[in-house]
Amino acid sequence: MRSEGSALSWRRWIRSAGFAWAGIIHTYRVQANFRIEIWAAVLAVTLALALRAPLSPILISCALVLSVELLNTALEAVVDLASPGWHPLAKLAKDAAAGAVLVASLGALLVGLVVLGPPLLRLLG
Repeated sequence: MRSEGSALSWRRWIRSAGFAWAGIIHTYRVQANFRIEIWAAVLAVTLALALRAPLSPILISCALVLSVELLNTALEAVVDLASPGWHPLAKLAKDAAAGAVLVASLGALLVGLVVLGPPLLRLLG
């Protein structure tokens, strides 16, 4: 037997998930870097599966990079709303958020090298 509160919670979750997907789709459409990161993630996961390498570190790294890119996009939108004109603090906020994406991407690259490098070298060598 299902309670009314449970059904309501489920509907709220579905509605929230719809908003989240809208944000992901918007970011995919307007941010070239997000599209590149999506395809890099697909390549990394495919390579890990093909090489029978551990998948967990690759998936976690990809999720981190994509999540940070989504946060960067959100922060840029909020900064643009709050400060439509150029302002040094707005620039600092955007630059710091972009820096977070760079750090996450470099970390993911290192994880990819550590996890995928050895089996790839064995295959090629």
